[in-house]
Amino acid sequence: MQLLHNPRCSKSREALSELTARGFSPDVRLYLDDPLSVAEITALLAMLDIAALDLVRQKEPLWAELCQGRVLSTAQIIEHLAVHPQLIERPILIHHGKAAIGRPFARLLTIL
Repeated sequence: MQLLHNPRCSKSREALSELTARGFSPDVRLYLDDPLSVAEITALLAMLDIAALDLVRQKEPLWAELCQGRVLSTAQIIEHLAVHPQLIERPILIHHGKAAIGRPFARLLTIL
């Protein structure tokens, strides 16, 4: 079990706290310090069963600055996520080949 975590994010802190309170001890990956590779993001998208754009924090000013008004391919979106991990939605729990974005937290429980 791995939690892609940003300790500065309240939703991410909530997810870690709730998982711990339920007796889980996820391996915490600080993905801003240890960014996901293109291959890892591609695999994550398959586990989440979502489009690349659905993994993007589209309200982030950086996303608007980099991509506003542009039509991007899946590969281009994934490359942006690999280079700019702060654009990745959070928190994300990976468990037994499945993944879920914890917004709201209850979504994480669906893969446990």
